Amino acid sequence: MAELILVRHGQANSHATDEAGYDRLSPLGVQQAQWLGAHLAQTNPHFDHVITGTLNRQTGTARAMGYEITEQDARLDELSYFALAQAIEAQHGIPAPADATEFARYLPQVIEHWARGDLADVPETFEHFTTRITGLIDDICQQRGRILIVTSGGVIGMVMRHALGLDIPGMSRVMLQVMNSSLHRLEHVHDMLMVGTFNATPHLDTPDRAHARTFI
Repeated sequence: MAELILVRHGQANSHATDEAGYDRLSPLGVQQAQWLGAHLAQTNPHFDHVITGTLNRQTGTARAMGYEITEQDARLDELSYFALAQAIEAQHGIPAPADATEFARYLPQVIEHWARGDLADVPETFEHFTTRITGLIDDICQQRGRILIVTSGGVIGMVMRHALGLDIPGMSRVMLQVMNSSLHRLEHVHDMLMVGTFNATPHLDTPDRAHARTFI
């Protein structure tokens, strides 16, 4: 049996306007990761493998949690959000949102256009994104033991789609709920991938840490 513990990276540079500018942890993001690492140290700290993508915010989260990375896999890198946002505005006249309420309506539109193949000249097709994430998870499920996977919200949304058979709108709603430094537990047993926990934040659930429960 393989037990997969997926973690979304801590809060990144939410004021960025491009991928490179976004790809660093904020001070709060580092703190979120440290709190999560302390929680795991007090509960069940052992992992047989620690896998991250290649992005700075992913590797930085794992290290701030106190873990040594055993493998980096680019298939865990996030979808190209800024490129998709530029494409949907240029090609369909849908501008980037100004607040969280608008973003909740905006992201499903972006994913729907992308999934239909309506966005040209983007770094990756939806089909390729789907294939690289599902292929990665299928590969990891061939391993045994407890595996920590530090990645990003869009990747976690696709993993949940893969495990639960979600449609595109369902996957979009899942992506909107994935909090920074959240935990997601899946088990591969009897040749099935099953979801045990989604979007848990035990390290942030006390009242004095309510300010640290972030989505962006």
